[in-house]
Amino acid sequence: MLQTLIESGREAQRTGAWDEALAHYETALAMIPEEGDPKRTADLLRWAGMVHAERGGLDEAVKQFEASRVAAESGKLKEQVAAALLCLANVALLRGNLDEAAGIFLDARELSEAAGHDRLVAQIDQNLGTIANIQGNVAIALLSYRSALERYRRLGDEFTATRALNNMGMAHVDLSEWEAAETCFAEAAEIATRSGDTMMVGRVELNRAELHLKRRRYEAARESVDRSLQVFQRLRTKPSIAEAYKYYGVLYRETGKPEQADTHFALSLGMAEACQNRLLQAETQMEWALLHLEEERKQEGILYLNRSLQIFQDMKASREVLDIERRLDRLKEMYLPAVKGWGSNLTEGKDPYQIGHSQRVADYATKLAREVGVTGWDLTYIRIGAFIHDLGNMAVPAEVLNKADVLDENERELMRVHTIMGDSMAKQLDFPDAVRPIVRNHHEQWAGSGYPDKLVGEEIPLGARVVSIADVFDALTSPRAFRQAYSRDEALLLMQRDAEKMFDPNLFGTFVDMMKRGGFDS
Repeated sequence: MLQTLIESGREAQRTGAWDEALAHYETALAMIPEEGDPKRTADLLRWAGMVHAERGGLDEAVKQFEASRVAAESGKLKEQVAAALLCLANVALLRGNLDEAAGIFLDARELSEAAGHDRLVAQIDQNLGTIANIQGNVAIALLSYRSALERYRRLGDEFTATRALNNMGMAHVDLSEWEAAETCFAEAAEIATRSGDTMMVGRVELNRAELHLKRRRYEAARESVDRSLQVFQRLRTKPSIAEAYKYYGVLYRETGKPEQADTHFALSLGMAEACQNRLLQAETQMEWALLHLEEERKQEGILYLNRSLQIFQDMKASREVLDIERRLDRLKEMYLPAVKGWGSNLTEGKDPYQIGHSQRVADYATKLAREVGVTGWDLTYIRIGAFIHDLGNMAVPAEVLNKADVLDENERELMRVHTIMGDSMAKQLDFPDAVRPIVRNHHEQWAGSGYPDKLVGEEIPLGARVVSIADVFDALTSPRAFRQAYSRDEALLLMQRDAEKMFDPNLFGTFVDMMKRGGFDS
């Protein structure tokens, strides 16, 4: 009876029947005699933990894995201890704790070798391949996957071999090695189908769809998504169904069917939110943003990019996703050009003398910020803020923006409002918190006589202080309706006169030094 329960639980787990698998494992644990059976106890607890991990319950999974390790150690079972450690390492990996995961993997590998357990060594090698892939060492990752696959084949372990093949296929896709990827996916699909590994059949088909999309083989991509969706609907795995809808959205976007793409992105996002799958929410919004941008719905596109960025950054902070940096890099590639184009169109369209202003201010600000040690996304935020610093000019009448004479007091008040209006618009579009102060406070002055908040000294956010210098310099060195452009030296002299009350002295000193060194000529 006990063995039958265990076998039924393993079969249910293999086919994705999570609730049934857990019920069998819990019943089997309750049937173990009082004198104990450390091996069976350790195995059942570990398998239960794996089910919880598959369903996203990582905290509960860790509890089960730790209990499995304790049970194994009580029976001096090296193989079961190593297996529990392997599972704990996988959780650390899922949470993005790469160093912690690597350390646990190495401990597990040592125990596995001592126990003569080739299968566990193979699993560890496969996971070390995953770490290499995350770190961008795709060729090394392939070697690790291939080594693991060879071990699984020697052991006749088809169930795990499909996972190694699937990983190899995705690595080949990253390297644009299309035929090699096709071969891996085809073999993985054949084995998974033959062994009844239903969930893996669906995952392989979805990965095939990504491969076909990258190769612009759109009909093949549609067929792969169709097959994967049939599997996921049968298993009722909502996160995977939502992911399939995302790929439909990409497919329809790439084949010029925006209405169908909108529908499927909306379905994907709705299901991802219902499942609280934040990674899929971010990815779907990023893909949907591309559709909006292509369809000249730029404001909606910017909104979705901002929301995607916020989720990715939150996940990075909590280390929820393994390859979050790679996802952020892809987002940055589309984000900066999108914001640049949208911001320039909005802020420069009403004033012919502003053409190119946001680009130049962004270049000056980025180089100055880099010179004082700003890096990474902090640098990117300053560049974004510079692109949209004059966003509120949309609220200023064109006749005021283009006036050739000196502005009167009412007109100056109208101009001051543009920082508040710009901040409000940036908030509505969910721009990052680090960007909005640049829009709002780039007209603050070091002595406190600026606007809108009369901030003093370092109360002014760093990004706003940087953009303030870049903005004034470009305004002086650009022609206006009422004057010609000043030369660089003339502009610096004019800025120097009021530098003590207007600018951060350290930043301005760095700016002047860079100008003397030709720092902005490159």
